[in-house]
Amino acid sequence: MDIFPTQYSTLSSSALKDSVEKSYGFSGLTCRFLLHGVSDTYVLEDSQPRYVLKIYRSSHRSLEEIKGEVELLNILNEQGAKVSHPVRAVDGEQIQAFTAAEGIRHGVLFYFASGKSVYDFTDEQLRVIGNEMAVNHNITSRIELSHERKKYNIETMLHRPLRLVKPWFTDGLDDYHRLLELGDQVEKKMATLTTSAFSYGYCHYDYLPKNFHFDGDTFTLFDFDFAGKGFLANDLASFLIHFFIHSATGRLTKEEGDRQFAVFIDGYKEVRALSDEELDAIPFLGVLFWIFYVGFAAENFDDWSNYFLSPRYLKERVAVINRFADMYCQF
Repeated sequence: MDIFPTQYSTLSSSALKDSVEKSYGFSGLTCRFLLHGVSDTYVLEDSQPRYVLKIYRSSHRSLEEIKGEVELLNILNEQGAKVSHPVRAVDGEQIQAFTAAEGIRHGVLFYFASGKSVYDFTDEQLRVIGNEMAVNHNITSRIELSHERKKYNIETMLHRPLRLVKPWFTDGLDDYHRLLELGDQVEKKMATLTTSAFSYGYCHYDYLPKNFHFDGDTFTLFDFDFAGKGFLANDLASFLIHFFIHSATGRLTKEEGDRQFAVFIDGYKEVRALSDEELDAIPFLGVLFWIFYVGFAAENFDDWSNYFLSPRYLKERVAVINRFADMYCQF
C-alpha cells in the first residue's frame, strides 16, 4: 500500500527510545515527547532527565544548517562555553537519520541542561548571564563555520518578514502599514549608526529565559535552532524582550526592568567590550526581532504548531510591537 504524501508526522517516542539506545549504547531510559516547535523535542530519562532529542524538519532546517548548529556547539563546548552540546553515538556520529512518512528527518541528541528556567533574576544571576553571553561572543566573533547558517540583516529581519506576513492582514492593512512605518523608522535609525564597527559573528538569536537553565549558580544555554550570523548585539536585544514582557505584564516596573537590564549589561562588559552605539542599537534590533518572528510564524504556519496565527493575533502583536517601540525606542 502506498503511503499518502505527508507533510509533517510525529515520530513515536517508544521507537525513538529503542533507536537511541541502540545507536548510543544506552539502556534503561524512557523517552517522552515534550513539545512541537521549530523542531520536535523529546526527553530521555531514567530517574531524572538525561538527554534531549531534537527531531528537525527539512522545511525548517536543512541538513547543512543542522551540521552548522552541531559544529557551532562543538566549538563552544570545546572552548569552555556553558552550552548543552551534542552527544556522540557509538559510531562517533552526532546526527541521526530517521525515515519518516514525509521522508528523511534528522535528529540530534543533546546533554540535558541541568536545573530549570528562571524568570525572576537576582542581580548575581543577571551578572552571570551577562558574563556567559560575552564568553560565547568572544568565541563566535572569531570563528567561521564550514557549514552555512542563516544571516541576520535588514533583508532577513525586516523586508522579507514583512512580505511574508502581508497576506495575513485580511481584516485590513492599517496594522500592516503601521509595521511598515515602524520598520522604516528602524531602518533609518540604524543607518545613522556606524554599524560597520559593530561586533559581528554567530548569535543565538533567541536569548530568552526559556532557553537557558540555572542549577544553583550553574548556567547552561541551549536551543540554538535560530543561531546565525549577524550583529552580536542581537542577543542583547532578544534578552531585552524578557524585561519588556515582565514590565508589560506587571511582574516588575519599567524602572526596575531597566535597572536589571543595566546589571546584565555590566556583567557583559566585565568580559567583553560594548560600544555606546551598540547599546543605542539594542531597542531597534529588538523591534526587528519581533518582526522577524512574526514573519517566521507566517512562513511556517502549515507545518508548525503556531495555531495561534490569525488576523486577530497579528492585530494584537502589532500593538505589542508598538508598545515595545514606545517604551524603548527614540526615533
